[in-house]
Amino acid sequence: MSIGTAFVSTATYAADNVYPEQEWGIAAVFRNADVVYDNGIDEDSVSTFIPMLFYKGEIGYLDGIEGGLYLYDNDQSPLTVSAIARMRFIDIPADYQNFIGGDTGDVGVLFDYNVDENWTLRLDAMVDKKTNWHSNLEARGTYGYNDFIFEPNLRMRYKTASFNSLYYGLEPLVVDDVQVGESIGSGIDYNIGLDVSYHVASNLYLLAGIDYRFLDDEAQSVSFINESTQAEYYLGFGFFNNKDVPPKKELDSKAYWRIAHAWGTPSSLGDIMRFDVEKDPYNSQLTTLFYGHPLTDELFGLPLEVFVTPGFGWHWSHEKQSSTQEYVVAIKAYYTINWPFKWRVGVAEGLSYVKDVTYLEQYDFTERKDYANTSNLLNYLDFSFDVNIGDLFNSPDLNDLWLGYYVHHRSAIFEKSSQYGRLKGGSNYNAVYLQYHF
Repeated sequence: MSIGTAFVSTATYAADNVYPEQEWGIAAVFRNADVVYDNGIDEDSVSTFIPMLFYKGEIGYLDGIEGGLYLYDNDQSPLTVSAIARMRFIDIPADYQNFIGGDTGDVGVLFDYNVDENWTLRLDAMVDKKTNWHSNLEARGTYGYNDFIFEPNLRMRYKTASFNSLYYGLEPLVVDDVQVGESIGSGIDYNIGLDVSYHVASNLYLLAGIDYRFLDDEAQSVSFINESTQAEYYLGFGFFNNKDVPPKKELDSKAYWRIAHAWGTPSSLGDIMRFDVEKDPYNSQLTTLFYGHPLTDELFGLPLEVFVTPGFGWHWSHEKQSSTQEYVVAIKAYYTINWPFKWRVGVAEGLSYVKDVTYLEQYDFTERKDYANTSNLLNYLDFSFDVNIGDLFNSPDLNDLWLGYYVHHRSAIFEKSSQYGRLKGGSNYNAVYLQYHF
């Protein structure tokens, strides 16, 4: 599964604090896939909601369900080598996904070779968190026609015996103290697919795709798999660079650093928006540092500053939890209002991964809502309000400094997303921050 992003070609380097418009996008799609298991509950498909981020930068990229850092990238060479992480879907009935653990993310190395202006060969070697590995060889094409972009793809995947046994034989699965999972051998399956994007107007695009997989003989030999093929499709929309407008060579926006300190609350996001905030009895606290890199300063003709913003958080220890780290990547937009002084409202969408699930989420998911499992990876939202210090105090030397408040929100999108463990709930922190643009 990949998404046609309709990117325009831009430079990604900033010299002397001058930032050109970047290649970027944000999208939301609904994915539906066949369930190949004879599961006894007459559920032959499973669906999930997937927020997606896109960005092509100097040192790395985001591409929907995949992101990477360049290990080798030379404009004079058709070969690119990247260290990557990629989401992989486990298509079992939705009612079982939280119990088994939902979807997963793999890490590995990707080799991209540009054969010509239309076709790219991709070879990767990937491992999951239990070091089961698989490898994909893919040919991916890109063709444009008027407002359409078509991306056909052909893929062959080699799966080790341990990988095949875990994700197709469900080898660890035990029901009523009886081992029902099966051990199988390695195998090679095949995919054929087509991704399509359509430019509606300005920054708005429609997205669609279909993928068809042919299972290997070992997977088909599992007693509770009753299909030899599996189909998936997705539909959605996204906001990307306007292909009809040349990219700006110089943005008014500047990069920034934001440092914040936050206090946790068991209150929901809705409660916080109503100013009904409950105090956390264990005083959970979080310190974050975010970098913001300018992408554009206009969206649908409106003066919206948009940034890609990776961040790091430190959750402080208390009697119910040890300290742990949080890693975030998001795209954030700001709208500035110039009366009676300069102030902004902002919103961000992204991904958040915690090394160890915090007390607030353990309590919410397992004690309040009785889920079998939590999830380290969740959707990230950031709602902010800040004021310009220079404008507030009539001090031009401080015009690049902002003082603000934001809500640091992790959640699983109301059980609609299998990649987040089919959960409902999450955690919220109220934060104060200083943000400096340079």
